[in-house]
Amino acid sequence: MSSNILKLGIPKGSLEDATVTLFAKAGYNIKIKSRSYFPSIDDDEIECMLIRAQEIARYVENGVIDAGLTGKDWIQENRADVVEIADLVYSKTSSRPVRWVLAVPNESPIQSIKDLQGKRIATEAVNMTVDYLKKHGVTADVEFSWGATEVKPPKLVDAIVEITETGSSLKANNLRIVETLMESNTKFIMNKEASNDSWKKQKVDRLVLMLKSAMAANGQVCLMMNVPKNKLQEVVKILPEGKKPTIAELTDPNWVDLTVVLEERLVREIAPDLKTIGVEDIVEYSINKIIQ
Repeated sequence: MSSNILKLGIPKGSLEDATVTLFAKAGYNIKIKSRSYFPSIDDDEIECMLIRAQEIARYVENGVIDAGLTGKDWIQENRADVVEIADLVYSKTSSRPVRWVLAVPNESPIQSIKDLQGKRIATEAVNMTVDYLKKHGVTADVEFSWGATEVKPPKLVDAIVEITETGSSLKANNLRIVETLMESNTKFIMNKEASNDSWKKQKVDRLVLMLKSAMAANGQVCLMMNVPKNKLQEVVKILPEGKKPTIAELTDPNWVDLTVVLEERLVREIAPDLKTIGVEDIVEYSINKIIQ
């Protein structure tokens, strides 16, 4: 076992499965045992710990762990002084950033942040909300919500500040969005002292490179085909603009092999056209990583 160890915080909760999946695509297999907060990983130089995303930035700042994955929102909420290494835009349901929004009941007279003067707001992101209100010159009673925030207005509070990806939960609870406080995505962060450790920084850079390459491959496939030489320019015109396919000679001098990486959703649009002009043996296969 290596004498050098990188202590890494893995977000527990809603991002847990998505994070494990991303690491697997990057080549790192994390296994989480029931009731254990110390997952195993097939890298002797990494020690993982499951921590709520809301707390990771604080533990990274304090040096309890060297690095971790947490949201931009929780870095701001904890007012944590950490080194932001990379953006990793992934979530539990999509690759879109999540939003923290101000929401009120559909029948509420509140139309803007200014209308919250003297009102009561429930949220898990108290500091973020207070800072946003202060920025707009509004004073309101902001209380921490322990959960089920969407059901609190209008009986318990006038408004909520809540995180959302699609807005469907808010709509289901008869709420409408008034304003977006911020967009957030997952970030890979490091402790300042740890980032000055050459071994730990190199270890993190190599890990982040593989994570980003796995993310770059999302929704991408490789398309391989045999193309008549006299149809090569027609094929290139059918491919998405800007693509630079790999072209190789075949044993038959009248044909070439063409390989290109493109979005999976485009294959159904171009494959029939390729077939029509005489392309043969079109093969689509998935890819795990694109190292850029």
